[in-house]
Amino acid sequence: MTLPISADLIAEHNAQRAEALHEDYEALGRKLARSGIAIDGIKARAAGFSVAVPSWGAGRGGTRFAKFPIPGEPTNIHEKLEDCAVINQLSRATPRVSPHFPWDKVSDYKALREEAASLGLGFDAVNSNTFQDQPGQAHSYSTGSLSSTVAATRAQAVAHNIECIEIGQQLGSRDLTVWVGDGTNFPGQQDLARSLDRYLEAAAEVYAALPDDWRMLLEHKMFEPAFYSTVISDWGSSILAAQELGPKAKCLVDLGHHAPNVNIEQIVARLHRFGKLGGFHFNDSKYGDDDLDSGSINPHQLFLVFNELAEAEANPRDGFNPSYMIDQSHNVTDPIESMLSSAEAIAQCHAKAALVDRQALHAAQEANDTMMAFQALRRAYTIDVSPILAMARMEAGGAIDVLEAYRASQWRSRKAQERKAVGLGAGIV
Repeated sequence: MTLPISADLIAEHNAQRAEALHEDYEALGRKLARSGIAIDGIKARAAGFSVAVPSWGAGRGGTRFAKFPIPGEPTNIHEKLEDCAVINQLSRATPRVSPHFPWDKVSDYKALREEAASLGLGFDAVNSNTFQDQPGQAHSYSTGSLSSTVAATRAQAVAHNIECIEIGQQLGSRDLTVWVGDGTNFPGQQDLARSLDRYLEAAAEVYAALPDDWRMLLEHKMFEPAFYSTVISDWGSSILAAQELGPKAKCLVDLGHHAPNVNIEQIVARLHRFGKLGGFHFNDSKYGDDDLDSGSINPHQLFLVFNELAEAEANPRDGFNPSYMIDQSHNVTDPIESMLSSAEAIAQCHAKAALVDRQALHAAQEANDTMMAFQALRRAYTIDVSPILAMARMEAGGAIDVLEAYRASQWRSRKAQERKAVGLGAGIV
């Protein structure tokens, strides 16, 4: 295995900070012990948590109107894997990459899988793209894809998704994420019922091609690029579609794909109740589908989501195996720094949810003691779990301070000397 950052650099970085970390960890351990919580158990849970990173997230995104590239951005899947390996090497929390096709197409997927493994990475869900026209494409997605009124376009979209499944099998993936930008921008543009019928009919063809151990993750989105109506616009449409398609179809929740002020944690609980909780795309939102860094706007909501996930894990019903992935767009930061920061924010909320006194929470809920139920959550949320995460990282060979170690490595400036410059773009992709 050949990792991108010098192990000596990380060791030197950690040596300068280890004594202070041990002091903070021991102090937190004494505090938690007073509440009957063993800090090493929480550390073990934190060490076992991971979240995938998107291959496209290694490059700079942008606004709807412009992209402002930075030196050293990756220009192909091989360079993307290098950057993703940096994130995982320092954080020890992102061992899988979610690829997107046709953006990440190569001629030899067996070799790509071996290349990723040599960097300490595996592959997560594969993502199809039927929201863009590609060079040489026979039929345009301007009329939609899986719900298009044009039969040949629907067939093309089905074939592309099946191709993604076949690629995913070679990469070791077991999930196909399906998001379509299908919808309308004018009242009357399409029949709203028939467009859903067409989507379900085409999606059923994709579903039929799934291997026995695969899942089809249906991602909903309230708006954009269609601003009047979207075919799979909310969790209700998503769960109904998943129920009609079959048991291997699950719902994927992107934290930015909801109306303002929607109670996302309640959606998590509902989807789990009916056995359709498939996974998450983590990001944050201020106004809409902003794709901001995870935890940068509303970390408390992220914690409440993980609180519901902890409840679901404790009561698995038909199983509990959600897919976790970061999905955010970086326009003013180094994408590696954003994903390092986001991975830590996500892991923090996961650890904090493990600190909730569930016995006290459930007792207060049953007694209708609103304040004590709220305080059971608040006590866990206010605990600084960063020493736990840092200790777990250090013991796994990662960096105590991931951003400081990354900057000390000068990875971006070195890649700026080696990689071809990325040209100006018209938008986030």
